[in-house]
Amino acid sequence: MVNNKILPFTPVFIKLLKGPVEYLEKSNWEKLLLYKTELTTFVNQLGLSLVLDERDGYAYLKHFSNEEDEEAAVSWMVRRSFTYEESILLVLLRDMMAEFETGDETTRELVKKRREIKEYAELFFKENASRVKFIKELDRLIDKAEENGFLDKMGNSELADEQKFRIRKIIKAKVDSEVLEQFKQQLNDYATERIQHG
Repeated sequence: MVNNKILPFTPVFIKLLKGPVEYLEKSNWEKLLLYKTELTTFVNQLGLSLVLDERDGYAYLKHFSNEEDEEAAVSWMVRRSFTYEESILLVLLRDMMAEFETGDETTRELVKKRREIKEYAELFFKENASRVKFIKELDRLIDKAEENGFLDKMGNSELADEQKFRIRKIIKAKVDSEVLEQFKQQLNDYATERIQHG
């Protein structure tokens, strides 16, 4: 006889296959914490590991690295690759998060307007001959960061530049503090060079 009993953490597992789960998703988050031991054992059998950050309130799945036998490794999730410009914006968003967390924050979540993200990013991107094209490119990068799950649009604004985004803490898993420091040094050197050369 086939056992058709669905595991109690199945809905959370399916959600994790699609992307990170955050503490804001109350029902899934509570279930994740309740079954974290069973879920960890289960995903390990599938060649995955559960990364859970209870303090920052996010969890995601990642593949075990299997360098010896890459062909035998099962790929459950889509691997995303980022362009250089997309990577820079992620680092800048991560930098905003770092500043927010070392400041006197009174809320758990970092929310910024599109205009504020663009103003922060402008110094670190090479401006095109056309300012309109340059601003469009920054808008595209912000939209891409939202599409990739690093920004969460909050409501709708009549003015595009006043649109608010929550910078999701999952960005800390993508850009760790060591990578952040290296990039920041490179970006600061570049920014200094631009200022010196007008």
